[in-house]
Amino acid sequence: MVKGGPGLRRDYLDDLLVSLAGRYEAARSDYERVLRQRSALLRAGVRNDEDRLTLDVFDAQLVRSGAELVRGRLGLLKQIVGPVATAYARLCGREETVGAAYEADWSGVPLEEAGPEAVEDMLREALGRARHQEIQRGVTLTGPHRDDWCLTIAGLDSRTQASQGEQRTLALALRLAGYEVCTNVTGSGPVLLLDDVFSELDPARADALIAHLPPGQTLLTTASGVPGGVAPDRRLRVAGGRIEEEA
Repeated sequence: MVKGGPGLRRDYLDDLLVSLAGRYEAARSDYERVLRQRSALLRAGVRNDEDRLTLDVFDAQLVRSGAELVRGRLGLLKQIVGPVATAYARLCGREETVGAAYEADWSGVPLEEAGPEAVEDMLREALGRARHQEIQRGVTLTGPHRDDWCLTIAGLDSRTQASQGEQRTLALALRLAGYEVCTNVTGSGPVLLLDDVFSELDPARADALIAHLPPGQTLLTTASGVPGGVAPDRRLRVAGGRIEEEA
């Protein structure tokens, strides 16, 4: 999520948005549907006035649902940056400046500066500017499906400038922060899944993660020894197709 492509970071934001408010599931579904229809039209070729009229309709729908999605992402970034920085500091054992900036090539200016009320107009104007090129290339080049958000540590891009340990710690901080934001907004803690996490952490960060896991029931599986700091109520061993309880 930290060092991979922008689609992974968009999915993180959109999945969390859906957990916070159901209307974003509709916005995302509408946007993806219109994007498919619009792209199919562009691939087939816009040859006459009827095709251009259909493209106008798709543009209006794309702007409406896309702007709703972008406004949600911008609002979520404001909510989550603080919890991410706090979780990161707890995991690495030191204060560090963690930042996030939303990147949209179609906006022309940082959307955080333009404000959420300007998103719809900016997206509409961007589609108008890109129309000729999109018709020539047969693909939708503009919209939130191509956006990214840059995560920084001490002012440096975490995707290219952070160490592997810093990237892993930041990925964990994002998951913990998402849990905190979702719990605060909905009043109910979601299920937090961390897959094979201890094999990628040094002992100090593993202990810090254990100390700062959300309260409640925790199920921990490991192919090696149980990390220090864990005091399980029950231990189950899986071997040779059998499950046995350990003392």
